[in-house]
Amino acid sequence: MSITLKNLNANMDKLLQEKLKPLRERIDAIDHEILNLLNQRAQAAIDVGKVKHEFQADGPVLKPEREAQIIRRLQDLNERGVFPRESVHAVWAEIISACRGLERGLTVAYLGPKGSFSEQAAFEYYGHAIQKLPCPSFDEVFRAVEAGQADVGMVPVENSTEGAVNRTQDLLLSTTLKVHGERIIAIRHCLMTQGASMDKVKVIMGHPQALAQCHNWLQQHYPNLERVPAASNSEAAKHAAQDDTVAAIAGEAAALVWNLPIVAAGIQDDPNNKTRFLAIGHLDALPSGKDQTSLIFAVPNRIGAVYDLLSPFVQNGVSMTRFESRPARTGQWEYYFYVDILGHRDDENVAKALAELEKKSAFFKILGSYPLQ
Repeated sequence: MSITLKNLNANMDKLLQEKLKPLRERIDAIDHEILNLLNQRAQAAIDVGKVKHEFQADGPVLKPEREAQIIRRLQDLNERGVFPRESVHAVWAEIISACRGLERGLTVAYLGPKGSFSEQAAFEYYGHAIQKLPCPSFDEVFRAVEAGQADVGMVPVENSTEGAVNRTQDLLLSTTLKVHGERIIAIRHCLMTQGASMDKVKVIMGHPQALAQCHNWLQQHYPNLERVPAASNSEAAKHAAQDDTVAAIAGEAAALVWNLPIVAAGIQDDPNNKTRFLAIGHLDALPSGKDQTSLIFAVPNRIGAVYDLLSPFVQNGVSMTRFESRPARTGQWEYYFYVDILGHRDDENVAKALAELEKKSAFFKILGSYPLQ
């Protein structure tokens, strides 16, 4: 009986392998074809660089509007395909990154150390073919790009649970850098320690925003453990890797980088927790066909001033997607307003609205126009 069953299983396995063989051979052949096409694309990118150099047109290697147009076009072409739309973005972001790197390298500054959410956002936006420059603070990210140590930077600007990242907003107010892109990523916080246990832990460490985003969960499970802020979540993970009395709140990437077992995953209070990051640098992104413009303005201190300032958007058919106030440091109850609108600053209706707004503002600054994610 057992021999018969073994023979039956062996025959079934043989039949399975026979059915799989031509499919696997087809996959191998397709992979070979894809590899050939990738090499052709890479060579074309190299040739683009040569032509630019020949005509002394060696501008920025990064073209946010062109890259956005490529990915959107492919996603639209793939509308009825089985390959997921977001995967089209992920795959071509890496292809573009690799080809861009062949033309000239791109150094990206972000809040480190390795394994941070800022690093994840940088990889998702610029791809992995970059020179990484992790920084100890948001101030250092801005300084590195302003000083030319990095070509571009990636900084968080707002979180769906905790709102604006105040330090980033302060830095955007004074910097000469411009926004050329955005990336919104899901934030999934994990609790991690050296020994996959909380027995020796005396302190839970994380970035202040992360501690706030996990407040209710921490109150329920570890109300008596001290909570200590860190410069970043990956910095907290680094401390936990060196001290078994420290547990860190960080992402899964940090757990892998610092070889920390995860005690609990998905501990954020909001399961749909997301953070929006801005890509900053010296370049101005050209219109891509689907853009957003970020700006800051301040109003004169008079009745109805905010209403008057917003009227150009209504009159010119410009949609506002974000409106947030932040106190000015004058001690006179004055405010700066951080606003996002749909459209590029060069679009006729947007340009007209911005010109009218600038005339009425006590302070006016366009942070940048860039492709909408």
